[in-house]
This record gives sequence, structure tokens and C-alpha cells, in this order.
Amino acid sequence: MSADLHNAEWTGRSGLAALARALGPENIRWVGGAIRDSLLGLPVNDIDCATRLLPDAVIDRCRAAGIRTVPTGIDHGTVTAILKDGPVEVTTLRRDVSTDGRRATIAFSDNWHDDAARRDFTINALYAHPETLEISDYFGGLDDLRNRRVRFIGDAHQRIREDHLRILRYFRFQARFGAEPDEEAERACAELAATLKGLSRERVAMELLGLLNLPDPLKTLRQMKSLGVLGVVLPEACKPGLAALERLLECELTAGVAPEPIRRLAALLPPHEETAEAVAARLRLSRGQRAKLISLAGREPGDIESPKALAYCEGIGNAVDRILLQQGDVTVLSGWEIPQFPLKGGQIIAHGVAAGPRVASLLRQIEQNWIDEGFPDSGRVNQLLDEALARENPPSA
Repeated sequence: MSADLHNAEWTGRSGLAALARALGPENIRWVGGAIRDSLLGLPVNDIDCATRLLPDAVIDRCRAAGIRTVPTGIDHGTVTAILKDGPVEVTTLRRDVSTDGRRATIAFSDNWHDDAARRDFTINALYAHPETLEISDYFGGLDDLRNRRVRFIGDAHQRIREDHLRILRYFRFQARFGAEPDEEAERACAELAATLKGLSRERVAMELLGLLNLPDPLKTLRQMKSLGVLGVVLPEACKPGLAALERLLECELTAGVAPEPIRRLAALLPPHEETAEAVAARLRLSRGQRAKLISLAGREPGDIESPKALAYCEGIGNAVDRILLQQGDVTVLSGWEIPQFPLKGGQIIAHGVAAGPRVASLLRQIEQNWIDEGFPDSGRVNQLLDEALARENPPSA
């Protein structure tokens, strides 16, 4: 790994150069994930900026340069600069005054080392000069990055006591960047696992789903289970759940299907709709995530036998997920478009059936026959209608 950012695409963006001119290149540094990911050759999505300037000064200087800002987190020193090549969060250097594991009281600082010292992991405390791209590394983050080591800055227990969510962040970063686990970090995570109970459910869900969205979270989840961490945040996940996730990951790889965190969460849980609903409520999942998790909990062996029928009823995404969860073949759904049922109530009424419940009943009956026959064309649907009407009105003797 070369500690050189000159080949990173984002460092040449005109919007970032304009921001550096507006704030003064000696007053700012690019920081965090953009530096880390660039050095690892990974795509960079978000650019963060640290500054010695106070938020009001950031806003004033940006306004003078014609750069619009949004005070997204101004109480904690964060202003978002809206640039033509993407927004950038600009945060005043900070130091912690007090912490309680959920939130921190901070004071602004003008010292880069102070700001680095309050961050979580050494690989996230890398700063780059906006013009020279020289990297400032205060805690050995470059060596840890080379060695694929996720290590807390300073004392791991203290870092976790400051923010309990760092336990889950450690495991997510370990799954993404780590080679061998850090013994001190894992010991601290195990000893302080119970502190996760005091966190907001949304924050826990965000980290858990972020971990499940990584290419291969299985090894990390097993370690979380052995350390007693997984049982705190997802007590419903048991040994069969980890085995089910392993099988799912293999099926995803074979089918060339991208990771999907709710699908993987469903693999970890018993296939019971009541359990899925309880987990969704506890993690405060969105309405769509909740509906998906409950649908996947209702998977049945027959899903594999009629994948297109399942896709018609549940949608292609949910059908793929349910079939993968049962180690089925999803290739039949690749490129398949859900057809539209070619019969309307008006057509039934035109055959002399009075508008009302009977029309709805006939529609449901014929639609089910149409699904069972593999979605035949409208000619066959008309035959199905004729047959249904004939059964209801047999010719008199």
C-alpha cells in the first residue's frame, strides 16, 4: 500500500479546490474515510473536511466565495458545503469535554491532534493537506491500514465507554478491513457488550444492517456470538441462524446476487412471522424493511417449486430472497417481467354478471387459475372465464 493520494480521482475535483481556497488551505484537512479508502484502492463516496475555523466563519467564507452551506449539525460544529461535484461536511476541530456512552459534550479546538484523539480507530484518524496531499498520521493508522488491523485509538475500554456504539462499529470495520482481530479491542467489546442495551434502536439497526450488507460478514458474526455481543443486539440469532446465513451466502455467490441486509437478517432469525415482527419493531426498521422481513419469515417449501407464481404475488425481489433462503434456483426469474392479468371486472359484467361480490370472486378464481397455468395469453383467460361461468350456470336439461 502506497501512502500517496495523488492518483485518487476525488483530489482533483474543482469543487474541493474552490472550498480549499474559500477556507484557506492551512485551515482545513480532508479526513477519515476518503483517505482510508483511497489508500486501499476502494471507491470513495463521501468527502469529509476538518477545519480550525468555527462554524460561523466557515459559513461566512463560503458565502463570500459563492458556496452555499447547510447547517446540518452546527451545534456539533458541522456545516455541509454544497459543491457541484457533491456535498462535503466541514466540521470544526473538537475535543470531548464529557461523554456518557450515547452522546458527547464537546468543545471546539484548533489542534489537529486533539481532533484525531477523539476519533474511534487509527485508520479513521488520517488527515490530508488539501494542496500537498501530505498525510498526517497521529496514531499509527497508516501501519494499521497496511496490516489490515482495526485498532482503537488509545485505550479500547475508554473509547467504548465514550460511545457504546463503537462496539458494533469495530465489528463492521473488522469485517470490511480487518485481517486478524485485535485482542485488546475484542476483549473490551466482550466486557462492555451489555452497554449496547442503552443505545437507541435506530443506531443499533444502522450498524447491524451495515455489517450484514458487507460481502462476507459470517466470520465476524461468529466472533460476535462467541464474545456475547450478538446475543445482546439480536438474541433471536442462534447457531442454526448462522448456519442458515452460511448457506445463503453460498447461494448468493453462486447466483451472482448482490448482498441484501434484510434478506441476511431473515436468515439469522427463525422463520416465524411473529419473531420477524418483534425484531422489526425492536430495531425500529422502516415500514418497507419491516414488511420485507415479515414476508421472508413466511417462506414455504412451495416457493421453490413455483418461483414465477411467487414473484407475481410477492414481487421479484422478495421472491428471489425467499428462494435463496431455501437454497433454490433463482435463474428462472432473471430478466423475467411480471405480467399483467389480462382480465377486468368490466369484461365479466359484459357477460351478464351483475356488478358486485360475484365479479370480484370470479376475478380471484380466474386469476389463480391463470397463475397456476403459468400466465397464458388473453385467449386462454377468456376460455377460463367461459368455463367458470359455465360451471356456475350449467345448461338446463
